Amino acid sequence: MTRVYWIVAIVLGAFAWGLSAWYFPSLPESIPTHWNIHGEVDGHGGRATIFLMPAFATGLLVLFAMLPTLSPKKFEVDSFRSTYLFLMVVTVSLLTYLQIVILLATFQEIGGGPRWLNIGRALVGGMLVFFGLMGNVMGKVRKNFYIGIRVPWTLASDRVWNDTHRLAAWLMVAGSVAGLGVVASGAPLAISFGVLLASVLAPVVYSFFRYKTLERRGAL
Repeated sequence: MTRVYWIVAIVLGAFAWGLSAWYFPSLPESIPTHWNIHGEVDGHGGRATIFLMPAFATGLLVLFAMLPTLSPKKFEVDSFRSTYLFLMVVTVSLLTYLQIVILLATFQEIGGGPRWLNIGRALVGGMLVFFGLMGNVMGKVRKNFYIGIRVPWTLASDRVWNDTHRLAAWLMVAGSVAGLGVVASGAPLAISFGVLLASVLAPVVYSFFRYKTLERRGAL
């Protein structure tokens, strides 16, 4: 199964590179590189910037390959390796998706035709989907220094870590569904970001109170 995860991640990364290389010759010297929350272009760069997302995906693959060997004792990722690799695939999938949307939006801008793609909603909606996929397995993440809710109270206690990540799993999935509802309804995207932020911060606050409760009981 480990090999399958790596094959999928590498194929996705190669696809992002290939897609960018295929369309690179048809791009003008200056292309849009950034859009604001309203989907309006507010930054430009050279056409070579189209390779930034594939390069980032490749860098992440290298990082994911290195982290297991860098993990200190008792914080190894081997105890949840399948989940670790699943998160790797989800992350690379997200970057590949973002690259596709960026390419579509770029050609929409330089083509000057009808604006059929709302890049703001496409990007936020995609990120919410992948955020929910990550949340779906968050309860399986064991204590480590790289992935998860890594705050003093979770790192100090296995019980607090596990309880916090079980809560985070539910909140991340619920936040993703709620955020997607906002995107689909046409409501301001800022609401989606608010929901997303709340689903991340709530487990952090919970971890503090959970730790203090167990500490008073002498149950750490």
